[in-house]
Amino acid sequence: MRLRKTTGHKGAIFLFLILVIIVSATVFIALSLKTNAVDENLKNDQVIKTLFVMEDRNQVLFTDVFIYYPVSQRGALINILGNTGAIFQSIGRVDRIDAIYTERGISTYKAEIEKLIDMPIPFYIVMNLDKFDELTDLLGGMKVFVPSPVDVKTSEDERWLLPSGVVTLDGDKIKTYLTYREPDETADALEDRRQNVMIALLAAFKQNSQTMLQKDNFETYARRLESNISGDNLRRLLSEISEVDADKLVPRAHEITGSKRFVDGKELLFPYYDGQLIKDVARQATNALISLDETGTNRIYVLEIQNGTSVQGLARNTSALLQSAGYDVLSTLNADKNDYEKTVIINHIGNAEVAKSLGDFIHCENILEEEIQSEAAGLDSSSNVDFTFILGKDFDGRYVR
Repeated sequence: MRLRKTTGHKGAIFLFLILVIIVSATVFIALSLKTNAVDENLKNDQVIKTLFVMEDRNQVLFTDVFIYYPVSQRGALINILGNTGAIFQSIGRVDRIDAIYTERGISTYKAEIEKLIDMPIPFYIVMNLDKFDELTDLLGGMKVFVPSPVDVKTSEDERWLLPSGVVTLDGDKIKTYLTYREPDETADALEDRRQNVMIALLAAFKQNSQTMLQKDNFETYARRLESNISGDNLRRLLSEISEVDADKLVPRAHEITGSKRFVDGKELLFPYYDGQLIKDVARQATNALISLDETGTNRIYVLEIQNGTSVQGLARNTSALLQSAGYDVLSTLNADKNDYEKTVIINHIGNAEVAKSLGDFIHCENILEEEIQSEAAGLDSSSNVDFTFILGKDFDGRYVR
């Protein structure tokens, strides 16, 4: 009897050891297979795309798609205007795009913006205005430019005061900067101001990254943010994007251009070309970031648009198209004749890569150097523009056909 008891006891111990080994192996394999969401994203895509939303009481103040290329530490911001209009399937009607956030929340809002720019956006970060002032103070303030002193009294008899110049605003002042509205201030000026805050935030992340990303400190900052990732994943994401060179950030504000129409008492902006333009802008911004030639995004290029056809307003409309892509148009005028068969881009500065990028944007392969074209077209070689477009009959207002 004693022998049988001993054998049974040893058998139980043996089974227990096998169970421990199996559990340990399972845990080890699970930990080995566990990957960080950001690292997994970078395996499949060269750039990191993050949706930033600033909201107050469930209303969107501004929305930016931040596209970041870690290799060069360069980034681009695509501002999604809240009054962008379309038939949105998620709410079953024509409305402003930011109405989706209010009614359906951030996940559905992100999905509609992904459709808008035709790109997946793996991550989102939502910043509530009340918590943003706390985050601002943790980061030591936000440095922004205030062109003139602000002294505004609201309808609730609240007074808003801001100094002028390049100033570092604390949390309370940054809330004022984001929400005040001058009586004669345009919507574009308000959007520009809010874009300044987005750039200031990324600069503050970089300046405070060592403190913010310490494990003992990070949760204090993370509590002020809402994201679809958390813990080490969010810490890894902020670790990457806090390396961006904010001074070279491409601020592509007001990227969506289109026609404004009133629908149910709301003024909506319907993007041109059935929304294809914003898709092209997002794609071009991404391609420019991963370009090997850094000159592609370190400055804004100046263009001249000449209408070489009899189509009225073609140069003016093309100017709006190229400005939406981040270029500066110095002038629009008629060409020396109105019967150009083919569209041509004239490169005045010898930058073949940027010229090709411009050509790709409108599908134009006819790119000429200034020295070749100046005699034929009678162009002034001392022109202070970087590139000249002469629009021909093959240009339909969006693409060269």
